[in-house]
Amino acid sequence: MTRRTDTRNRMVASAAELFHTQGYHATGLNQLVSAGGAPKGSLYFHFPGGKEQLAAEAVAFSSGNMAALLRSTLDAASDGPTAIGRVIDALGRNLADSGYRSGCPIATVALDAGDSEPIRQACTDGYASWHAVITEYLTGQGIAAGKAATLATIALSAIEGALLLAKTQHDLAPLHAVGEHLRATFERELS
Repeated sequence: MTRRTDTRNRMVASAAELFHTQGYHATGLNQLVSAGGAPKGSLYFHFPGGKEQLAAEAVAFSSGNMAALLRSTLDAASDGPTAIGRVIDALGRNLADSGYRSGCPIATVALDAGDSEPIRQACTDGYASWHAVITEYLTGQGIAAGKAATLATIALSAIEGALLLAKTQHDLAPLHAVGEHLRATFERELS
């Protein structure tokens, strides 16, 4: 049973990376099986729903990793402006280190395969988890729940847009601009 679980987990992790950088439609079944180090034919054994099920699980995997990164980065900062600055810096480093291939871990799939209900729902859940982490952090900093949720929506939307611009331009300037704006906003809201 452990070997079966290891193979399945490896397939999800490698699929998450492929979908992240290539998108859903550009990633083929043979590539998914090969990258996961699994025998041919194992895709449907581990994922009876096929590529669509694997993609939904890969999005959930990526979303969980990003939620953990957000939580640890925010919690390690001394204040809100520092926290958002560290999040922006971490995302920028990841993007630049990948040669501008790895922006948001789920945006490429959301844009590419959002017509699939299981994939759309996995993307929705992923964004909701990130929103919850940011909202929770802001309420912990003393911002009222409703205002914290609004600020989390603004921050998440701005960061997503900046990541897309930075990825397409091969330049971190949009991400830095959004980071500066969010730092100032958090400073104002938390004072």
